[in-house]
Amino acid sequence: MANTNSQPSFAEAMENQATINIGIIGHVAHGKSALVRSLTGINTIRFKQERERNITMKIGYANAKLYKCNNALCPRPKCFKAYSSHTTGTVICDRPTCGGQMQLVRHVSFVDCPGHDVLMQNMLNGAAVMDAAILLVAANEACPQPQTAENLAAVETMNLQHIVVVQNKCDLVSKDQATMSFNQIKQFTNGTSAQESTVVPISAEMKVNVDAVVEQLCQQIPMPVRDYASDPRMVVIRSFDINRPGDTLKLSGKGASGLKGGVAGGSITRGVLRVNDVVEIRPGLVTRDSNNHIRVRPLRTRVESLGSESTQLKFAVPGGLIGVGTLLDPFLCRQDKLVGNVLGKPDSMPKVFIELTIHFTLLRRLLGIAGNDSVKETQYEQYMQDNFGDSSRLTKVSKFKKHDVLQINVGACTGLATVVGVKDDLAKLKLERPVCADIGESIALSRKFNGSFRLIGWAKIVKGKALMLD
Repeated sequence: MANTNSQPSFAEAMENQATINIGIIGHVAHGKSALVRSLTGINTIRFKQERERNITMKIGYANAKLYKCNNALCPRPKCFKAYSSHTTGTVICDRPTCGGQMQLVRHVSFVDCPGHDVLMQNMLNGAAVMDAAILLVAANEACPQPQTAENLAAVETMNLQHIVVVQNKCDLVSKDQATMSFNQIKQFTNGTSAQESTVVPISAEMKVNVDAVVEQLCQQIPMPVRDYASDPRMVVIRSFDINRPGDTLKLSGKGASGLKGGVAGGSITRGVLRVNDVVEIRPGLVTRDSNNHIRVRPLRTRVESLGSESTQLKFAVPGGLIGVGTLLDPFLCRQDKLVGNVLGKPDSMPKVFIELTIHFTLLRRLLGIAGNDSVKETQYEQYMQDNFGDSSRLTKVSKFKKHDVLQINVGACTGLATVVGVKDDLAKLKLERPVCADIGESIALSRKFNGSFRLIGWAKIVKGKALMLD
């Protein structure tokens, strides 16, 4: 681009980076990571503890380009196919005798969210950057399983309106069992954002009917309307130190490389971020002074690099998961230290709050909690009775009272908050850690139950007490 201030074209951006984030949600071990792997070829289970337990614990991510054949005679869904995000140039349809050219329709970042109940806060952090979601349900278990219900409620809390429903593991059940599972899924999703969705039966491990999932992603999920003109803003959901042990500082000279600054990973929500931009990260460094008062010092740095997987970018636009290389001390970024921060242009950032007044809505009952019956086949009937009938076997969500301790998710920031006042559907919260947020922003509310925090409702920020910044 000759003019670094000109707005990039959508086609140019989509060729180089993902422009939409699609979350994969559902119960633990239903095949979310397997579906991402069948679509992208990438295993999102990357960490040693995850591999040992074969579950996603941190937010996983992988990109893919979704194509459609331009030959009108190429039958659907075979005319749709997912390719690696590194695919470039002319792509010929691989269906025998077709000869059509594949045209790029979507460039997607898949956000693979943990399904285990104790990892709900990681799932909510992933929901903060989702534009749409795939709700994955295993055909060999009754629907809904505990985290199926809780995950769907969570993405609806974050106002996601576009959800594709996928019925996995159809290779493990009979036709009658698959039909029963289908009917359970349709009844469960009735009245939700997913009620109009086609239920796509697949086997992620066998890669059967995955092209039908690609078709649904291309046809049923519209591209979000993006704001390229405003100052850039990014939600940080990962951060890390890319240096290896033994790397030393090398600032100049032939072939200079050496120690690299820390990397912030996340999704741009508005504006265009460019290499060499000066950016601010809020809240940044949070400390306490000798009087135990919280002190906040935002971090300022320069964008050294932008990356989408292994593709280096000159600019990055909203949508997709982006790695932002900085000049920050790598220690500040290692092991996700910056998760929950907001990155943007200095002097255009939201305030940093230590108290929030919220307008809240609570669920009737906790989701994701098995009732008195532990038999899996009864969980679906139990869920329907407890949420839509007269039964009360699931735990009721009680009203807020003073001194209640909650867990809140503001964007990708997770922290504890104490209720210091309640009036009708307004509550005043004192936060354990400060958050950078806009007035009117949606937040998720959780309360501890049997040792882990469970989703109990959602809220919007009405006002807050802002901190002075150092």
